[in-house]
Amino acid sequence: MLHPGAWWVWALGLAAAASRTTNPLLLILILAVAGLVVTARKPDAPWARSFTVFLKLGLFVIAIRVVFQVILGTPIGDHVLVALPVVPLPTWLAAIRLGGDITMESIIFAVCDGLRLAVLIACVGAANSLASPTRLLKAMPPALYEAGVAVVVAMTFAPQLVTDVGRVKQARRLRGRPSTGIRGALGAAMPVFEGAMDRAVTLAAAMDSRGYGRTKYLPARVRHFTAALMLGGLVGVCIGLFSLLQTSDSPGGHQEVGEPFLIFGILAAALGMYLGGKRSIRSRYRPDPWAIPEWLVSLCGVAAGVGVIAAGRWEPLSLSMPISPLAWPALPLVALVGIVLAALPAILAPELPVSKSLQRQAPAPQLTEVAA
Repeated sequence: MLHPGAWWVWALGLAAAASRTTNPLLLILILAVAGLVVTARKPDAPWARSFTVFLKLGLFVIAIRVVFQVILGTPIGDHVLVALPVVPLPTWLAAIRLGGDITMESIIFAVCDGLRLAVLIACVGAANSLASPTRLLKAMPPALYEAGVAVVVAMTFAPQLVTDVGRVKQARRLRGRPSTGIRGALGAAMPVFEGAMDRAVTLAAAMDSRGYGRTKYLPARVRHFTAALMLGGLVGVCIGLFSLLQTSDSPGGHQEVGEPFLIFGILAAALGMYLGGKRSIRSRYRPDPWAIPEWLVSLCGVAAGVGVIAAGRWEPLSLSMPISPLAWPALPLVALVGIVLAALPAILAPELPVSKSLQRQAPAPQLTEVAA
């Protein structure tokens, strides 16, 4: 199986591409690429079934964004669909509009804006469905092991919750109790919550029995220097990424400052993780290799982000949905090529190994006895 870090690099590249655009053509293409790769390379595991849950969450986000635009948003354009009564508000709420005209342009703008966030959620869901949380924790650097445990436990909550909900619904259906609708959701809430609490107590006991949290002693000055490096590196990475992902005409969009901050942040964080890893006394058994397939999958995801960023520098108007006046969005060639390259892991990633249970279920070859 592919290294889990490669899937996360691939998914973060798609997420970076989605965060840069409100063009619905590009966003739908990114979503289709993520769905294609998940369908082709997701393993047969409980946590691999969470992609549809993230898709449903994205649809909910789009609906909420449209509702907020209808109730509180400022009308855009002249194509009025519905004229709602305006609710008068006090002067200190003058910036908020409650009611008024609902225009086609404002609805399209809300859908595109919500679609961007929905695609970001889908990219995280794709990584969660493709990368094993246990193997991802094992691949964490020693300095990030404690934080990695917290992140992996949080990441596994969604697929485990989906599994628990399905199991409780099936049990209620077998007992003749409602398993759908509001009554079914209320009846399944308490067993699911109780199962999550039992899992948390079991995990805490297992971590305590294995000596989780033990560290090697280091001098105070080394620990303080390591903390300063980590904090400074994270701040530099955040400032650099924020500056690079902003357009030149947006507030804070100083792209010439982003690259030095990003390079400084990466170097400082790497040195801090190296020094912080000396406190860890954890040994690693059979580490996952990072070979050519991992590099190819990672580069495919990076190609999507680079393609959209390059299109934003060369054709900045092509990354946004033209609202006023309303027009069909453009399809930049550079971004299109980068996103299409991100679909190659469906072919380049190694095929999943066949489980032993499936091998045992395979029919044995028939031997025909021939009489002499």
